[in-house]
Amino acid sequence: MFLKLMVKWLINSVAVFVASYLVKGIIIEHFWAGVIAAAVLGIVNAFIKPVIFILTLPITLLTLGFFTLIINALMLRLVSWAVDGFVVSGFWAAFWGALIISIVSWFISMVFDSEIRLVRGGRR
Repeated sequence: MFLKLMVKWLINSVAVFVASYLVKGIIIEHFWAGVIAAAVLGIVNAFIKPVIFILTLPITLLTLGFFTLIINALMLRLVSWAVDGFVVSGFWAAFWGALIISIVSWFISMVFDSEIRLVRGGRR
């Protein structure tokens, strides 16, 4: 369980650093700010995002899920407010950053998951 949590944190950290490299308005002032931002983003996504999602479910359904992207951007802005050294300047930087973080973390998780299945399948 602990190892799985650490791997997820590492994946999110990589995704946050990729987003800061690709999106002009996302700045990581030092390495630990990026790592801490990834941890805080994980906590925010685990506890705050579900509540916000349920509260905004009608508008999310009305927009066919597009509003989820807005929620993700707002969660990233919340993290930038909470973590010193992690700056997200503006809504559009948060929007594109959240989209990139989602795509990168999904892709890395998919690659690691398939690699683990190959290793476990080979041991049987």
